[in-house]
Amino acid sequence: MLNKNNIPRHIAIIMDGNGRWAKERGFSRIIGHRQGAKRLKEIVQSASETGIEVVTFFAFSAENWNRPKQEINLLMRYLSNFLDKEIRQFDKNNIRFLAIGRKAPLPEPILEKISMAEEKTKNNKGLTVVLALNYGARQEIVDAAKRFANSVVSGKVNEDSLDIEGFGRYLYTANLPDPDLLIRTSGEMRLSNFLLWQLSYAELYFVKKYWPDFTHQDFKEAILEYQKRERRFGGISEA
Repeated sequence: MLNKNNIPRHIAIIMDGNGRWAKERGFSRIIGHRQGAKRLKEIVQSASETGIEVVTFFAFSAENWNRPKQEINLLMRYLSNFLDKEIRQFDKNNIRFLAIGRKAPLPEPILEKISMAEEKTKNNKGLTVVLALNYGARQEIVDAAKRFANSVVSGKVNEDSLDIEGFGRYLYTANLPDPDLLIRTSGEMRLSNFLLWQLSYAELYFVKKYWPDFTHQDFKEAILEYQKRERRFGGISEA
């Protein structure tokens, strides 16, 4: 049983392995992405039922533009359908939606739907679902540094006022708690330019299953493993 007094506030997820899942079954990568989209909806429901405050999915990286054009077009279509259909359900279930990442070169119709989805759900108080789209952590840190520099030049802040906590307000994730737990599927054990600043003290959990096979029970097991660990944040063990 989960310890309800030790539920991670924020879980970040790298949804890896759609293509390999499909290839091993003789399917096209398209089928893998379709199954991956279904799994995302299941995990959103699980996170909401568990009492998680925020779940962030690494949906499309800044490097993913190097993939075949046909695959990119398909992913954009899935994203568009998600924004058309799932956001209504999010709003019904008191779920807030946010997207983080650079806007360009995301298609304008996608950006419009993202804006409408964020506006429609902005007052919801339940789970916050964050999609990292056209996202790269190094790019995010550079953008944050530029925003701070512009604030200094405009006279809004003093350069000596910047500290670690204050810098977080210039990141895409401003006003969100840092992730307590990172889950990555497919057996790969790296961060892949995802939330590098925010994951500094997160617990890392790697599972060999591909994302389309990652179930509600697997999600629960990741949280159970998190609850077994002692987070010291640079201190010493209490044992």
